[in-house]
Amino acid sequence: MSDPGTPGISVVICAYTEDRWADVLAAVASVRAQSRPALETLLVVDHNQALLDRLAKEYKDPPDGAVVRVLANAGPRGLSAGRNTGIAASRGDVVAFLDDDAVAERDWLKHFAEGYADPRVMAVGGRTEPVWASGRRPGWFPEEFDWVVGCSYRGLPRGRARVRNVLGGNASFRREAFDAAGGFATGIGRDGNKRPLGGEETELCIRLSRARPDAVLLIDDRAVIHHRVPAARERFRYFRTRTYAEGLSKALVARSVGADKGLESERRYTTRVLPAGVVRGLRDALLARPGGAGRAGAIVAGVLTAAGGYLVGSVRARRGGVTFSVVDVEEGGGRD
Repeated sequence: MSDPGTPGISVVICAYTEDRWADVLAAVASVRAQSRPALETLLVVDHNQALLDRLAKEYKDPPDGAVVRVLANAGPRGLSAGRNTGIAASRGDVVAFLDDDAVAERDWLKHFAEGYADPRVMAVGGRTEPVWASGRRPGWFPEEFDWVVGCSYRGLPRGRARVRNVLGGNASFRREAFDAAGGFATGIGRDGNKRPLGGEETELCIRLSRARPDAVLLIDDRAVIHHRVPAARERFRYFRTRTYAEGLSKALVARSVGADKGLESERRYTTRVLPAGVVRGLRDALLARPGGAGRAGAIVAGVLTAAGGYLVGSVRARRGGVTFSVVDVEEGGGRD
């Protein structure tokens, strides 16, 4: 174990398709280029033997001596189980997560580590910037909904601030957090084949705060990653599908931790941030600025489709049509 003031950080990257081969290599390269070196990088492959074999060959002998370990997801298909596999195999005092189609800025881990100087801090998240396939943000796409493409959105606090939950694609947790609360719940997040669900990091963070009422969760917007947004996700069809899926996910989160906590941040977002975004869009339309009306309309559409997903998800949950579980990730853990 390293000194508490300078925690060793394991980085977990979950991959599932060879279509993102170049992205995965870029993600690993960005970790190996950190100003504050990672203890290790763990690549967890989600039930894809061809990708597992290819990555194992790629990182058999890293040229710079960096520790890159390639593992198979030991649980059911999906992002949550993949992350749990990485946590269990990791050796660090802190476990950080990076999306397989993102690259981290050079001081990403440095800023994460600084947050853990306070022993009460159990999680530190960062800022995720979109890299649009078209080279620029679609004119109709509101910044308030950048979470649709896995990025930080308008309405999040700036600087370093306490939050209810961090965002999973750019986050870190002290190992004690998993000891206290367990791992990511399977059955909530993405599994590669179904709708683009999410919410597993929200559910974990709320569960952690209940298990450790003194826990502090932070976001530090200096810890930056750049997340690739493919062309298909720049279209309104994906926007509508993702917002509906988010409603389904929030219903599961509310089922797990209760609506009061599960929707606490969302209430402020929908009553303050989004109305301000609609007003801003309409103002831009009146001033003949491009995209204003589209952004206002997208915000309204996003709210309605998310609400529809939440209603459907709530009904399914009451009828017992959905299941999820929390695992103890320390079983079979990989620390020395």
